[in-house]
Amino acid sequence: MVKSFLILIICKIFLFAGEQIILVVADDFNSQRATLSCFEDNKKVFDSFEVNLGKSGLGHGLGEVEFVHSLQEPLKQEGDKKAPIGIFALEAVFGYEKEIETKMPYLYASEDLICVDDSDSNFYNKIIKTPKVMPKSFEKMKRDDAQYELGIVVGHNKEQIREAGSCIFLHVESTKDAPTAGCTSMKLEEITRVVSWLDKSKNPTLIQVTKQQLSQISKLYPDLKF
Repeated sequence: MVKSFLILIICKIFLFAGEQIILVVADDFNSQRATLSCFEDNKKVFDSFEVNLGKSGLGHGLGEVEFVHSLQEPLKQEGDKKAPIGIFALEAVFGYEKEIETKMPYLYASEDLICVDDSDSNFYNKIIKTPKVMPKSFEKMKRDDAQYELGIVVGHNKEQIREAGSCIFLHVESTKDAPTAGCTSMKLEEITRVVSWLDKSKNPTLIQVTKQQLSQISKLYPDLKF
């Protein structure tokens, strides 16, 4: 508890600016739905909309800040179907088109691009071209459906901590109101609007929380009006 409190105080001083913020707020840890809002320089840029979360709700993830939380609150783990709670850098955009107009780094989801969810692999939680020795478990970035037609890479568990969760994205929903395996999903037109707005030079950040954590967000981002 003391460690978490100190981290919060320190981060108030030097947390990266986050000029572009995607704020996802769920009612509680069991929620499969949440509200997404986008802010730039602390101002809302377009109307909020509903998104889908993990089938098992949410758990505390590994991001830029360790939130104050009790031992009873769930932690994000590999395969638990929970979306991560935390503050995360948005690292890149990916999609089925070879090229798109974007101010973010772009990954073409070719047939040989995979995301590794095998905790025993050196490539755990990395998006890579298929290696000579394949990991035990991975997912193809070029899917047979439209879920990865357009997506955003979330910087969760960047230290590749074993079993702490991998391959977290914002992506296209499978069907209306369908929960995910641990990502955050939305309609194609909604994620298209978000991707068109994102700009890597403006430190795009995902803040994904329950209403319970909003008081901590207010301390870290006192000028953010949500």
